[in-house]
Amino acid sequence: MKWKKLKSEYLYKSPFGNLRKDKCQLPNGSVLNEYYVNEYSDWVNAIVITKENKVVLVEQYRHAGSELYLEIPAGKMEENETNEDGILRELREETGFTSRIRPIKLGEFMVNPATQTNKVITYLIVDAYKESDQDLDTNEDVNVHLYDFNEFGKALKENLLNTQLFTAYAYYMAKDFIAENFEQHRIL
Repeated sequence: MKWKKLKSEYLYKSPFGNLRKDKCQLPNGSVLNEYYVNEYSDWVNAIVITKENKVVLVEQYRHAGSELYLEIPAGKMEENETNEDGILRELREETGFTSRIRPIKLGEFMVNPATQTNKVITYLIVDAYKESDQDLDTNEDVNVHLYDFNEFGKALKENLLNTQLFTAYAYYMAKDFIAENFEQHRIL
């Protein structure tokens, strides 16, 4: 059963996201006076595979993790932009890569429904190729890396890469999709 929201107030609002404090009554009648909810925008990401069977990754510093991380391209959509257009734009901006084949939607998931309102929509982009230079925002410092698709899974399993959950799950979803749909495809 759903909780009943008795009161809600914003502790702060910013372009990055909002923090809300709710007072909630649970189905058993008990009351939580302080339940914190992070409101964030949805975002898109993609496992991008080149014609040469390489995964396109971006390396960037992540302040909360205090490290450089190797990740799949990702970002949030701009106003009036479809998810597909958003991930293709993010891919071009962050890496200079694109594809003539439309992104294949692999899934749509809540990021952390216990405390966050946003979801991530994950795509597979195949036959990617370098089309242009990066077009980064002033606060972005992104290095592009290519990693063999078949070796990438081994590197994830053996924890050889400093990465995050979304990159790992996108790889395994893409691998399953390819195995189910492209039996004769060159990247099997």
